[in-house]
Amino acid sequence: MLDRNFILANAEAVAVNCRNRGVDVDISRFAEIESERRKTDQSLQDAQRESNALASAKDLSVEQKREKGRELRERRDGLKARLEELQAEGDALLLRIPNMTHPDSPIGRDDKDNKEIDRNAVPAPAFTFKPRDHVALGDLHGIIDTEGGSKVAGPGFYFLKGDGARLELALQNFAVEFLARRGYVPHITPDIARDSILQGTGFTPRGSETNTYRIEEHDLSLIATSEITLCGLYQDTILDEADLPIRIAGVSHCFRTERAAGRATRGLYRVHQFTKVEMVVIATPEKSEDIHRELLANERAVFDALELPYRVLDICTGDLGGAAYRKYDLEAWMPGRGENGEFGEVTSTSNCTDYQARRLNIRYRKGPKDKPLFVHTLNGTGIAIGRAMIAILENNQEADGSVRLPKVLQPFMGQERLVPRPAKA
Repeated sequence: MLDRNFILANAEAVAVNCRNRGVDVDISRFAEIESERRKTDQSLQDAQRESNALASAKDLSVEQKREKGRELRERRDGLKARLEELQAEGDALLLRIPNMTHPDSPIGRDDKDNKEIDRNAVPAPAFTFKPRDHVALGDLHGIIDTEGGSKVAGPGFYFLKGDGARLELALQNFAVEFLARRGYVPHITPDIARDSILQGTGFTPRGSETNTYRIEEHDLSLIATSEITLCGLYQDTILDEADLPIRIAGVSHCFRTERAAGRATRGLYRVHQFTKVEMVVIATPEKSEDIHRELLANERAVFDALELPYRVLDICTGDLGGAAYRKYDLEAWMPGRGENGEFGEVTSTSNCTDYQARRLNIRYRKGPKDKPLFVHTLNGTGIAIGRAMIAILENNQEADGSVRLPKVLQPFMGQERLVPRPAKA
């Protein structure tokens, strides 16, 4: 969340930022509430001091003290009730106010306004045959079972079988080893978290706007990304500056309730559960922009190593999400997406500045006697397994349905290609 004092001192800039992001929050109302809250809090403290001084007052009789005490109690109770009302209304507004935005981020309404800033050197494949999409390839190889997933858990779930299961594990191991060599400490995280941790990282665990699965009768939800658990790990922690930055590669399942319809989202592209290796970094404010560029470079290096064509997008204000100060996405070319192939999102990396740290109370000290300061938190996709599998299957397919494996995955798979299962007699 933003600092209350910052909002009051920069109310117009915060309001403009909300409009640019498409977030409807009444900043003037927040300022009114915050002003009244502070006055009410001061009045409550004054009433408490009067109460404390009443016992030692020598110019009042016992009866006068009793009557004055009753008046002060009623005043304090009224002030406390009003303070609670103001706090609740102000907090509700505060949680809806998004992070400020990097001045270079494109201003726009949705993903159509995202700005392409680069592409890698891997060309999109030029097929001499009509390419299959990953769903058809999955059926041909017997490695993706969406019908079984739907039977067991409902639409949006799936089984990976045989070489499909091995390919997921190969991608997971490749990404973990790749990031570990770059100083990211592997963590396998819980797949659930307390609702307060979700809210602290900017997710909505309850209500009509939630995108998470909640666990009834418990203060717990399934996580949408290990960013939640990894940032939550440091809640209410004061770190030493000498220990920063902290680099983590988190492995978890991810659960999301939303699932759009249509050909472009069928199969593994938008599902309710998937495996992801996530990068999370906790850094000082001075280092966070450099770290953000590092995360983007890591994502690009992963997909360069997988020999997949992609483009880099600078995400516009309306598509940023509440916690992000700036965000970059990679979109890989997917020949089976749409009618003639389209780019599809495979990674995202965000600099959340101190927005999550304020909610989670994650701070650091420059020295033993220095005042604690809020850290900056950053995240990025090491690899989202399902979408990486789509790009590998569709870009590397051959006319007979076989699929060439990227060289970096061959040691994990023990083979150079995936071969379709024999046709039934």
